[in-house]
Amino acid sequence: MTLRIGVEEEFHIVEVETGLLVSRADTVLAELPGRTFTTELQQATVESNSDVHTSLDGLYGDVIGTRRRLDAAATAHGLAVVATGTVPLARTADILPTPGHRYRRMVDEYRMIADEQLICGTHVHVDAPDRDLAVRVMCEVSPWLHVLLALSASSPFWLGADTGYASWRTMVWQRWPTSGPPGCFADAADYDAAVQCLVDSGVISDPGMIYYDIRPSAHQQTLELRICDACPRAETVVLIAGLFRALVSDAHERLGTTEVRACAGRHEWLRAAAWRAARSGLEGALIDPGSRHAAPAAQVVRSLLRRARPALEAAGDWHTVRELTERALATGSAAHRLRRTAAQEDLLACTDLAIAETRGDDQPRPRSAAPARHVASPGRPAAEASGARPAHIAGR
Repeated sequence: MTLRIGVEEEFHIVEVETGLLVSRADTVLAELPGRTFTTELQQATVESNSDVHTSLDGLYGDVIGTRRRLDAAATAHGLAVVATGTVPLARTADILPTPGHRYRRMVDEYRMIADEQLICGTHVHVDAPDRDLAVRVMCEVSPWLHVLLALSASSPFWLGADTGYASWRTMVWQRWPTSGPPGCFADAADYDAAVQCLVDSGVISDPGMIYYDIRPSAHQQTLELRICDACPRAETVVLIAGLFRALVSDAHERLGTTEVRACAGRHEWLRAAAWRAARSGLEGALIDPGSRHAAPAAQVVRSLLRRARPALEAAGDWHTVRELTERALATGSAAHRLRRTAAQEDLLACTDLAIAETRGDDQPRPRSAAPARHVASPGRPAAEASGARPAHIAGR
C-alpha cells in the first residue's frame, strides 16, 4: 500500500522594494481561504497546508498552485513571499507576534527565543494510522534525517550577515527546549507519557509544542518530518517528501518482517550529524549513518537513495526522485545559490532570487533603483555598496 503524503510550508513576507521582512500576514491572509492558509507565531510568516496525495505529481501540482495563489495575494499589496529558512534582510524590532492567548504566552515565556523566531520550515506528513508503529518508525528513520536537512538548506543569512552556515534556521530552532532528535520509545503510550511529563513540568504548555525533528502529529494520524528548512524550489519539497515517505515505508517493512532489536539509546551523534548538515549543506561533508564518520555529501545522499530505492520503486517514485536527487547534487543547495548571488551582487539580489525561485520563475521582477547590500564575509554585517543589477538570474 502506498502511504499518502502532504506538506505544510512556511513563508516569509517581505517588501518587494526593500527586501525587508515585514509583519503583514493579516494583509496577505485576508485574500486567501483559511482552510489552506493560516498564521504562525510571528506576523511576518504565513503557512500553507496541502491536500493529501498518493503521487508525487499530485503533490507537486498542489504545491505549485498554492504558491501561485499566495504570490498573487502578496503581490497585490507590494509584497512577496519567500520559502527559505531565513531571509537575508530583517530587523527583529520590526516584527510583531500574532495576536492570541497561545502566542502571547509563548512570547512571554520564551522571550528572545520567540522574538527571534524569524524562521520558516517545510513539514512533511506521511500516513501513520498505527500510532505504536509510528513511534517505533521514528527511531528507525532518525539516522537519515540530517541528509534531508542538507538537501533543504536555504538559510545562510541572519539579520543582514552571512552566518557561515547553510542552515542557520537549524541553529535558531534548536534553542527551543523540545527540539532536536526525539530519542526512542517502546510504543505510543511510552511516547505520550514522556510528552505529558514535559507538559506537567511547565516547560511546554501542550503537545503541539513538541518540536522534535520527527514526531507523531498532535492532530492527525501522520508521522511528521520537521527538520527541514523551507525550500525555494517546489521540486526540492517533492524530493524531500518522496525520500521521507520511502524511509517511512522501508521502516514499516523492516519492523513488520524482522525481529525488532532494542535501541541502544545512543542518539547524541544525531544532533551532531544535524549540526554538520546545517553547517555545510550539500557543499561539505555529512555524517554517514553507517560508519558515523564524515563523508562527502554526494556520497551520503546517494547512500540514502540506494537505501530508499526498493520503497521508491514500490511507490512508482524511483525515476522522479533519482532525477531530482542528481539535479540537487549538480546545482547545489539553495544556501549555496543564495550565497553566490550575494557575493556577486548584494543581499537584495539574493532576496530577489529567493522570491523568483519560490514563485517558480527564472527572473526577478523589476524594481526601482535601491542601495545594494553586499556581504563582506561570514559572521560580519553586510556593508553598503553600490553596483549594477542584471535583469536575469540564472541557476534554474
